[in-house]
Amino acid sequence: MLRNLKELFASLTETPARDQGGPSEHTLQLATAVLLIEVMRTDATIDRAERETTVAVLREQFGLSDDELERLLELAGEKASEAPDFYAFTSQLNKGYDAAEKVRIVEYLWRVAFADGHLSHHEQHLLRKIADLLYLKHGDYIAAKQRAREALGMPPAQ
Repeated sequence: MLRNLKELFASLTETPARDQGGPSEHTLQLATAVLLIEVMRTDATIDRAERETTVAVLREQFGLSDDELERLLELAGEKASEAPDFYAFTSQLNKGYDAAEKVRIVEYLWRVAFADGHLSHHEQHLLRKIADLLYLKHGDYIAAKQRAREALGMPPAQ
C-alpha cells in the first residue's frame, strides 16, 4: 500500500504523458484539488464544512480512498501555496476535460464556496475568474452555481 501511495504522489507531479496527447488522470486530480483549496482559502478561514465538501466532491469526481484523498489534498495545498496564478491548473483542465466536465468542476467549486453558509465577494470573483480561464459560457457558469445551491439544499437565487 505504501508503494501505491508513493506511486500516486510521483504520478501527481509528473507532466502529462506525451503519447496520450493530454494530461494524466493524476494531473487532472491535482489541478482540481488545487482550485478547490483556493476556494476554501479565499475567505481567509477554512471552515470544517468547506473541507468536508472538498473531500466529498473529490471522492465523487475521482473515487479516491481516504488515504489518497489526504495525500492529494496535502500535495494540492503545497502546489496552491507555490503557484503565482491559476493558469497552470486551468490549462490542464482545458486540455483534459470537455465543456461538460469543466462545468461540473465549477459546480464543485461553487459547492465549496457555499459550504460555510456565506458567499463572499472574493469567492464570487475567484469563481468567475476560474470559469473564464476554463472558457465557460456565462449560462453554464450560472447553471453550475444553481446546481451547487440545489445540491446543498439551498433555495434558488432570486
